[in-house]
Amino acid sequence: MSVLRSSVLICAVLNVVLLSSACGGQSPEPQGAPTGNAGGETARLRVVTTVSPITSIVENIGGTRISLEGVVPEGVNSHTFEPAPSVAALISQADLIFLNGLFLEEPTLEMARANLKSGGMIVRLGGQTITREEWKFDFSFPEADGQPNPHLWPDPILALRYAELVRDHLAASDPDNAEHYSTNYDAFAARIATLDAAIRTAIPTIPVENRRLLTYHDSWAYFADRYGLTVVGAIQPSDFSEPSAKEVADLIRQIRTEGIPAVFGSAVFPSDVMQTIAAESGAAYVDELSDDDLPGLPGDPYHSYLGLAVTNLRVMIPALGGDASALDQVDVSPVFDGVSDAVYVQ
Repeated sequence: MSVLRSSVLICAVLNVVLLSSACGGQSPEPQGAPTGNAGGETARLRVVTTVSPITSIVENIGGTRISLEGVVPEGVNSHTFEPAPSVAALISQADLIFLNGLFLEEPTLEMARANLKSGGMIVRLGGQTITREEWKFDFSFPEADGQPNPHLWPDPILALRYAELVRDHLAASDPDNAEHYSTNYDAFAARIATLDAAIRTAIPTIPVENRRLLTYHDSWAYFADRYGLTVVGAIQPSDFSEPSAKEVADLIRQIRTEGIPAVFGSAVFPSDVMQTIAAESGAAYVDELSDDDLPGLPGDPYHSYLGLAVTNLRVMIPALGGDASALDQVDVSPVFDGVSDAVYVQ
């Protein structure tokens, strides 16, 4: 995965069944027959999403032509989030429900299946982005549990695949606005190309011996593989508890032995264990990374998928001894004209 894929599979826009089989992985889950319009002006699609990076990607592609609401509040653990009963009512009105999949939001997926309206569709993006052979397992997601690391979106090329799937499903459900979705996708793809080029400029400025990541949560496996970093460990075990005393001692020893310059904690979930590991090992403790909580507040330019990517890299790269100034050229603002009514749950 270290080589940039210069092309992605183009799926059929007007045939959702063909789209799913062409992309592979998990297919969308329709319920009943598609809903038609009796004439007149077409109502905006009602779209529900889960984690905020996915909400932002969908917002960029859907723009002002969809009614969008994310249901996983920012600042919560998306792996353990249990949706409130009110989410069922929201899902029951949705035309499209975009989830990450790969076992990230199982309670929300179960609720979606139970409350999906006739003509509604569940789209699990992760399973249509990578194959089973490309699944990654690590400390937080051991292979013995059978559930892969689901954090695909820190890799911008995989995030672009999410955007492609979103475009195709929106267009299939709302062909009258297909051109709008395609235009937004093209603009988003250009931003991703700029981001990818900036990362490929910035990462080589990190000394080779420092191109290693030790994080609180295993969120960077796919990103690291693409851009030549090595994930040497994570603090949070697979059951999301605190690591054992032996695991902490092993990590401290590893950091000292390998000369890892920094350990990265979470901006949302502070960890006394991370502070201890950093203090005992002599590494710098940087607690400003975020997995799926967007910077700032809704309406801020940086409160976006692109803003999250740039903000994290501006933290990570200098802490490892590199120069992140190439990221300054990335435009993180929305790609569409106008103001959407997307709801991000704070």
